[in-house]
Amino acid sequence: MLQRVLALITVTSLVVLAIILSTTTPANAGALGLLALFLSAYLACLGLISFFLSGVSRILVYVSSGFTAKRPRRPLAFRRAYYFSTILAVVPVLLIGLQSVNAVGVYEVLLVIAFALLGCLYIAKRIR
Repeated sequence: MLQRVLALITVTSLVVLAIILSTTTPANAGALGLLALFLSAYLACLGLISFFLSGVSRILVYVSSGFTAKRPRRPLAFRRAYYFSTILAVVPVLLIGLQSVNAVGVYEVLLVIAFALLGCLYIAKRIR
């Protein structure tokens, strides 16, 4: 059920993102338009990263099934991939937001990466 809802949200947010990017400029969009832009970008990244993590996990388990000796690997559950993608989807939105105020440098990128790593570490330890 989560996969279907997330797929619908992803497609809808991609359509909204395409409409916003093709019809308005940042000066004409205003605060509400920019909020819709960042929200739809986050939701699109959330869905794409969730399905990407789940698919890559399944492919890796399939490829490594012949090499596993002690116990077979299980693919990453979609719900767990969704949890990880909630943190990873923020990274491009943060970088776009930083770029909009001309504040993207090596230090800022390292801070965003550190935020993502700490968030993923928290999820890995907290959610079982």
